Formats: sequence, C-alpha cells, structure tokens
Amino acid sequence: MSDKAPWITYRPELKVLDCTVRDGGLINNHQFTDELVRAVYDTCVQAGVDYMEIGYKNSVSQFPKADFGAWRHCDEEDLNRVVGDHDDDKTGLKLVAMADAGKSDWKDKIVPCDQSVLGMIRVAFYANQVSEAVDMIRHCHELGYETSANLMAVSSITEAEIDTVLEAVRPTPAGTMSIVDSFGHLYREQIDMLYTKYAEALAGTGKEIGIHAHNNMQLAFANTLEAIILGANRADATMAGLGRGAGNCPMELLLGFLRNPKFKLRPIIKLLQDHITPLRETVEWGPLLAFNLTGQMNLHPRAAIKYRTTADKDDYVKFYDELIADI
Repeated sequence: MSDKAPWITYRPELKVLDCTVRDGGLINNHQFTDELVRAVYDTCVQAGVDYMEIGYKNSVSQFPKADFGAWRHCDEEDLNRVVGDHDDDKTGLKLVAMADAGKSDWKDKIVPCDQSVLGMIRVAFYANQVSEAVDMIRHCHELGYETSANLMAVSSITEAEIDTVLEAVRPTPAGTMSIVDSFGHLYREQIDMLYTKYAEALAGTGKEIGIHAHNNMQLAFANTLEAIILGANRADATMAGLGRGAGNCPMELLLGFLRNPKFKLRPIIKLLQDHITPLRETVEWGPLLAFNLTGQMNLHPRAAIKYRTTADKDDYVKFYDELIADI
C-alpha cells in the first residue's frame, strides 16, 4: 500500500527528527533554560518522535562558554543533568548531537556511545570538508553511534561537487545522507533532482535519504513533503519552525501530514502554547521578507540576521539594494 499511495498512508520506516534545540539555538546562542530543553524532550517522547537533536558537539575554544549555552557543546555533565534518566528502549526516542567539521574537537570530546545518553552523531560539513567528515563518521561509528552525513549549503555547489561528496560518503558507515537546504533556496524540481542523485549514488548501501529544509521562501514544509513522497525516510522538523533566520519545517505541520498513528499532535500543541510561543518575546524567527530575499538570491541568511538587528531593520528596500550591490 505504501508503495502505491505514499501520500495517503504511512511508511513505518519513515523516521522524524526534532532539531528544535540544536537549530533553534542558533537564534540565541543556545541559551535555553533546562526547563525548555526538558520540555522539548518530554514532548518528543509523548508525541512519538523518533529522534531529538539536543544540540551541537562543538569546540569550546571556538564557541566559549561565556558566550554560548550548554547546547552548543553537549558536555556529558549537561546532558546528564537534564536528560540523564533517558532510555532509548523505554522512550522510543534516540538522542542526537551534531558535530560540525572544522568546529568540533571530535577526537577528544565525543565519548563512547555506551558512556553517553546520546545514540547518534550527525556530521555536518561543507563540500570542501568531506575528507574530515568521512573520518568523523568512521570515528563515531567505531565509538558505537549511529551516524548521519549532512552536506550543507547544497544549493551553492556544482553537481560535480555533489557527485564527489556522494562518492566519498558511499563507503562510510553513515546510515543516512541528508539533503540540506541551508539557504532555503530550493524549489520542488531541485528537490526531485537531488533526491534522484542521492538515491542513485547510494543505491545498494542501505543508506536512507533525509531532508532538512529551511523556510526562507516558505517552502520548507512543501519541500519536506516532496522528499518524503519521493522516498526519503528521514525528515527533520522543529517546533513552530524554530530555527535560524526563517526557521525550519514546522513539526506540527509535518506530524499533521504523516499518517502514522504513533505520532500524537496534542503534546506538540501544548509545548507551543507553554514554551515556544513565549520565546517570540525575546527572539525572532520566521519567513520575514529579509530572509525571503536571501533565500531567493541563494545567500546565507547571516546578512538578513545582521540587518534585523539594526535601526533600519524594516527598510527592506535598503536591504535589497545592499544585497544587489554585493552580488
């Protein structure tokens, strides 16, 4: 049935990953309270979400603790303080951290899996960092973790570069290779092309294809559904789309689309009401025009994020003219 009508039924093998704390932390330097992180964790358990990405495993020397919260580093003592009672088997949830190539002390700071509540490490990298990413994936696999390869900014590189990355990732033990639309620039046709390219390159390896979409052009949800319909079995989302700049695919929309009866929407709604909506009083995210413009121009959202902190933040014509002048 799922092969014939994937949009009106469900695939049991399709897994959902919540990256609210990890991606959302990019808007406030991961300065989340323990209460909020625990609330997201409890919600993921209650809602039947498969994975929760609780933060980064990134370097303290590059991201000092005086400036960044605990979830930029995911030290074991912080993990144990907030989710130390976690049990994969009892909860049905696997905890995840992301390690960036070039930004992580991965040889020293990632402990063996049996010494951590984490069960998965997602390795994020740009195309020119693929050699380090391959080493990271193999290292984390040897430590006992499930692993994933996340090639960032795929919209800004050539097809030949993508092919080279896929060739390098193919023999690694990574269980998933994700299509990552870092700039929120991709349209449906490009999702189709990339899914086909990834699937053909990784055929026979057992690797799943994932999707991580940003909402600069208000297509994160649509592009996530497109990837799922094509066959992607790993989908990322965040509560209320919380994430850097325009944010991500909203979890409440994704679970509302998926037909798997194990997913429960009510816990998500309560989390939004009690914890996520109040964040809008202190931080900003969502598909504002500034982020829409960087998405259309295939630019990193950092320019829009910076502009939104100035006195001219609502002078979109000025911002547009500045972007055009820099191209």
